[in-house]
Order: sequence, then structure tokens, then C-alpha cells
Amino acid sequence: MRTPVGSALTPSPSSSSPYLFSHSLSPSRLRYAVLGAGFAGLSVAYHLLKQCPKDSNLRIDVFDGVGIGGGASGVSGGLLHPYSPKAKLLWRAAECWDEALRLLNVAEAAVPPNSDDAPIVRRRGILRPALSMKNMMVLKDNAQNGLASCRIETIDEDGAQNLVPGICSPFNTSFYMPEAVNVHPQRYLDALFLACQTLVKELCASGLGVKELHLHKDSIHKLLDLEGEYQAVIVCLGAKADLLPELSGRLPLRTCRGVVAHLQLPDNMGGEYPGFGPSILSDAWLAVQGPRSLYMGSTWEWKSRNSSSNVSADEATEALKELLPKACSIYPVVKDWTFIGAKAGLRAMPPLTPHGSLPLLGCVNNIIGQNQTCKYWLFGGLGSRGLLYHGWLGKLMAQAVLSCNEELIPYELTSWKRTKQ
Repeated sequence: MRTPVGSALTPSPSSSSPYLFSHSLSPSRLRYAVLGAGFAGLSVAYHLLKQCPKDSNLRIDVFDGVGIGGGASGVSGGLLHPYSPKAKLLWRAAECWDEALRLLNVAEAAVPPNSDDAPIVRRRGILRPALSMKNMMVLKDNAQNGLASCRIETIDEDGAQNLVPGICSPFNTSFYMPEAVNVHPQRYLDALFLACQTLVKELCASGLGVKELHLHKDSIHKLLDLEGEYQAVIVCLGAKADLLPELSGRLPLRTCRGVVAHLQLPDNMGGEYPGFGPSILSDAWLAVQGPRSLYMGSTWEWKSRNSSSNVSADEATEALKELLPKACSIYPVVKDWTFIGAKAGLRAMPPLTPHGSLPLLGCVNNIIGQNQTCKYWLFGGLGSRGLLYHGWLGKLMAQAVLSCNEELIPYELTSWKRTKQ
């Protein structure tokens, strides 16, 4: 078991009872459990610390059986922007975009300035070539209504070549988002947890109350095993939320496994990706990590239940057969890059609403049973846009949990509970 981390540390729970504690609840001691250490879980943990009463004694236990970023969050492409595939602004895009960037800044600030670690964020923008005449007209129309803080510029073939030599623009038109960013998900999540630790130390240093943060590399198999130990339990387990018996079959989520391939340019070859070059969005995306390293994705295997990040040789071969032709149609030289390995994640895809596919938030005591001493909450269904949604929605979830008031969450995110499944 990983040793819990934070300020005012207490002994780890025993291995035979990994999530039961001897403490009794009291009004002066706030105790919250966060299940999942991906985008949703760490955002909630950070905002619980940030928004809690300064003079309170607070303990947050984060549980994840595979550790920080061990699920779909750690395998995501990391291409962050506030638009749909048709360049249409997503629901509440401005709030989500601003809060996602703010959390990125928080995570970056937590890393020591003399650190030799690779960067968390690559700020080179994102380029999207038009793939058909219809696609070009739709993108052009929607691009007129973009955010000022994340512009969409329409550029011709020469403009695209200046950004990425060798890029193909079949219809002499590409759409460039200069403020969009490429995040390395695992580095970001590690840094965000470090930011949570730093915040704990700062809050404890104020002398107004003891704050604790503990990470447990343990899985919770039943929500009711936590009954009586916490004021609230927040489920941020993505596709694994359906494995909890209290929620199994009761959430309107579909699962989708996606494979992401890691490619490198061989040392004996020239033609490095330009240092100023943006990442590329197309039928397959290329998330550039440096002049000789990029990630390519992603596949969509609907209804899969395989949550392992490991990819077999056969699965990797099939993924490359699907992704490489799509990537080469836009950036042909990628065929010369070497396949290094692949990872996969199981995404929890939410249902389609009049506002698009929105995550599921809210108190789930009505699903689990009303006669509980604890409040149980769900923050799930981030789908393929977890990086955009996690900051703002984590903040809203923390506010709702701390105040025990679900009405602080927008109706659009809780309406799933009132829809007959």
C-alpha cells in the first residue's frame, strides 16, 4: 500500500480493513472520501481544500486502486480547447475553459522551478485541416462564434505549411486555435496532487485548523462500507462507478475503450517536428510531445468492459491499422515514425442531451437509499472531454458537497436523475 501523504499524517488504515477508521464523526471534524484519482477526483479534492472553512479540521481520503492517473484520465490525448468536432462552442464553454486553464497554472506552479521534469503543458496551439467541402463550410460558419480567449483562425495551405511543413490541407483550408494547449495528462495529474499537498501545508501553517490529505492505493468495493465514517463520499470513478453494487446498472453511461499509440522519430532520421508546431486534430489526432515524440489516437470500442491500461500486441496492431492511415492522410511523414507502445483507457460516455453530451453530477442517496448518515455524490460521465470539464465541475461539486446543497449544481447536470431510464 502506498503511504498516505499530506500534513498532520496519521497511520495508514490496515491492509485487512483498507478504508475503515476508528474516528467518530463530529461537527468540528470534516471528513470526506473521494473515490478516484483522475481528472474528476483530484479536481474535487483540490477544491474541497480550497473552499473549506479556514478554521475547520478537515481530512480528505482519496482512494484509487491503481493510483494517480491510472484510469482513462492518464491515457487521454490532452488536447484542450472549448469546441466540438464541428468547432461549435460546447455547453458553458467559457467557464470550463477558464477554470481548466486556472488548474493547469496551479499544477505548473506546484512543480519546483529547478525540476528537470518534462513540461506539463505544451502551448503551441491546435491545427484542424478541413477534410471535405461540407466539413469546411460547417467549421467556417461555427468558427465565427468562438471565444476571444481561444480564437479560431482560418488559414490557407501556405499558412498551414508554415506551421507544420508537410501537412496536407485537402481543401486549402485549415482551422488554427493558437491558444489551445496540449497537456501531458500523467504529468499534470501528478502535479495537481502535488498542488493539493502544497495547499494542505499552507492551510495548516495558518494555525486556524488541521488539514489532512491522504492517498490510498486501494479500491472501494461497496459504498456502504464507508457508512458512518464520512460526511460525504464523492464517486469519481469514471467507467468503474458501475462496478459499485449500489450504482451498478443504474447510471445512464456507456463504456468505450480507446487505444492511444506512442510514436517516436528514429534517431538516425531527420525531419523533426517543428518546435513551434501545433498538435493536429483530424479523424485521428496527433498530440505532439516534442520534436521526436507524439501520441496518436484514438480508437473507439463501444461496450467494452476492459479497463486495463495494458494493450496486447494484437490490439495494438489493430489500432495502428485504424489510426495510421487517418493520420498519414493529413501528415504523411508520420509513417516514418516508430511505434513505441500503446496504452488504453475505458471512458464513461454520458447520454446525449439538448445541450450535448454532458457529465453526470449530483447526490445519489436517492439511488443508494435514503436512510444513510452520509451523503453520497457522483461526478462522472466526463467522456472524452474530461480535461475541459474537470476544473469548473470539480469546483461546483466541492461547493455542493461542503454546503450539502445540490441546487448549486446546474440543472442540466443533475437532470439525468429525473429522466426515466
